[in-house]
Amino acid sequence: MKRRQFLGLLGAAGITATLGTTKAQASTHTFDGYPDAKGVLFDATRCIGCRKCEAGCNKVNKLPAPAKPFADLAVLEHERRTDEKTYTVVNKYRGKSGPVFRKVQCNHCMEPACASVCFVHAFTKNPDGSVTYDPSVCVGCRYCMVACPFNIPAYEYSDPLTPRVMKCTLCHDQIQKGEQTMPGCVAACPKEALTYGKRDDLIEIARERIRQHPERYEHHIYGEKEMGGTNWLYLSGEPFKDIGLREDLGNKSVPEIVSGPLSVVPMVAALWPALLGGVWAINKRKEKVAAEEQKAAVKAARAATKAEGEAKLAKAMESAERDKNQAIEREVKRALEEAAEAAKKDAGDDGGEGA
Repeated sequence: MKRRQFLGLLGAAGITATLGTTKAQASTHTFDGYPDAKGVLFDATRCIGCRKCEAGCNKVNKLPAPAKPFADLAVLEHERRTDEKTYTVVNKYRGKSGPVFRKVQCNHCMEPACASVCFVHAFTKNPDGSVTYDPSVCVGCRYCMVACPFNIPAYEYSDPLTPRVMKCTLCHDQIQKGEQTMPGCVAACPKEALTYGKRDDLIEIARERIRQHPERYEHHIYGEKEMGGTNWLYLSGEPFKDIGLREDLGNKSVPEIVSGPLSVVPMVAALWPALLGGVWAINKRKEKVAAEEQKAAVKAARAATKAEGEAKLAKAMESAERDKNQAIEREVKRALEEAAEAAKKDAGDDGGEGA
């Protein structure tokens, strides 16, 4: 059986099985978070941009060493994002009275967009507040990367065999195993810019700080409501948009926004083989057309080159023939002139002898 036939039959089977059971409909489901879920409160007014949190994360998660050491603060001059080898970064922004810093990592949404769009359930929202990933079921579609409003998940493009989606896990595994009592970044912070605890308690701590120092803080806890709420919360003395946080997200979670369309995701999964087959066929057709066009272009170029060469050769031969004829004419003329001169000289010599 040809590849195209196999993919077509597989897709058709999936469609047949799915059409009878899948029905798109709106949902009234809401999720207020797990009652004992934990999280982290980041206070930008306390962060000094030392990058100790980056080093702590790197050590706990056994990540590769960065290109530049964590003590090199020159990297703060350029805005960075997390990647497959770096779960958290610190960026520097311009504040009203000097530089201000913000730590960037997965925000561990209460209703995560990555988990909502993943049709193989590779992402899990855990009761402890973390969002974790199971690479054993991931199909590499990368919908999670598109869906995340904070641009966090990163893909291992450098691994051609078993690439994974990588991001902060709130040190879920290490804490569950008893290796850590808190995330590595929190433990490494020397200025208590990071506070780990129950999300409800963190919100109360943040509100109390605002009450005690209203002149120091924006009167808002970022993450309390944004995108349905996150387990990573922020306090700032600058407008949140000025430290790289989006203020256009609203308070609804992704599942609440797209609950109807997401109900047809199983159909998308069933259509996946047929879609891949179609993409493969289109690419092969493009390759064939491109090859034919290239062949025609080469043939035309060769014909044009040949015609141009023949024209140049004919012109060169014509010029050579003309030059040859002119040379012959010059030689004949010179020979005639020399003959005439010799005859004239001979006639003069004969006249002198007669006298």
